[in-house]
Amino acid sequence: MSGRCYDLIVIGAGIIGASCADAAAAEGLRVAMVEPGPIGGGATAAAMGHLVAMDDDPAELALARYSLQQWESFAELPEAEFSRCGTLWVARNEAEARVIPTRIARLAAADVEAHAIDAQNLYELEPSLAPGLHGGLLVPREAVVYPPRMARYLVQRAQSHGAVLFAGRTAKQLGRGTATLDDGTQLSGPVLVATGCALPALLPQLPMRARKGHLVITERYPDVLHHQLLELGYADSAHGDADSSVAFNVQPRPTGQILIGSSREFSATDAAVSPAMVQRMLARAFEFMPVLRDLQALRTWTGFRPTTPDGRPYLGAVPGEAEQWVAAGHEGLGVTTALGSAGLMLDLILGRTPAIDPAPYAPSRAVI
Repeated sequence: MSGRCYDLIVIGAGIIGASCADAAAAEGLRVAMVEPGPIGGGATAAAMGHLVAMDDDPAELALARYSLQQWESFAELPEAEFSRCGTLWVARNEAEARVIPTRIARLAAADVEAHAIDAQNLYELEPSLAPGLHGGLLVPREAVVYPPRMARYLVQRAQSHGAVLFAGRTAKQLGRGTATLDDGTQLSGPVLVATGCALPALLPQLPMRARKGHLVITERYPDVLHHQLLELGYADSAHGDADSSVAFNVQPRPTGQILIGSSREFSATDAAVSPAMVQRMLARAFEFMPVLRDLQALRTWTGFRPTTPDGRPYLGAVPGEAEQWVAAGHEGLGVTTALGSAGLMLDLILGRTPAIDPAPYAPSRAVI
């Protein structure tokens, strides 16, 4: 079966693919989207939805900052469920607190507002934290969104600009400027693969590992938590290569519920909830916020983060292939960096000078 010619064929409609399709359609490109499952499913459906500037890697910070600027345009959009709760990084001891001035300087260089918080102010902001903590770092303008709903909105907006959705279809084979679907339909045009953990099925030359994570959401407790809270050592878990790790990360949802994370596992390959890992994750959360022990959990679920060997996403042309592009491998920052990733990809595809240096994300760095 033959199909139409397109200016861009986006494979995958999670938050990354949806953002790329939306940006391309808004520029007047003829866009096709291919998604076998629910829009905003996969990693997007399992994401916490934080919009946070991680600053320990300059390239990661540059992409996050570029994207966060674009997220501001969605602050009043009901579909985004945008909540500017701010991020409060918590220091357990004096040694962790000593790194706060360095982090503030890095964020300030990226034009991100951040403030040191002493212990007294920490408890004024979050009275339910465990006693004995040593202050923290407040990034007041950061926010959270609801990723699956946001992905659906972006896909619908792309369709309103003429994009065509091939729902329930899987891309089985890529050629030079072609994508063949599982029903035999052949789409012609440049292809952008944004399939997250499923990337190796189409682009096996780009290494990718799935990193399982658990989340727990509580019933409604609107007065318990006011900011997104993370431990200052969170990056050690997010960027480490340990087979399994946990870190303190809790988030107030606009509904009054509390979302509790985070865990990471490389060796776990099934989506079943692991009671042992959940217990370990919750024990970490209780260390920082003992009041969580008294709350009623409503649901626990898992998801898989797409992880590249160096932790940075693949954004750019597929090495050695014509008219093939890739945007995948964002680990836990896919929501934060989705809009910036889409902007960078469109600049590269259209031959424009990108707003940020694309070199750190070039797929050519990891070809096996």
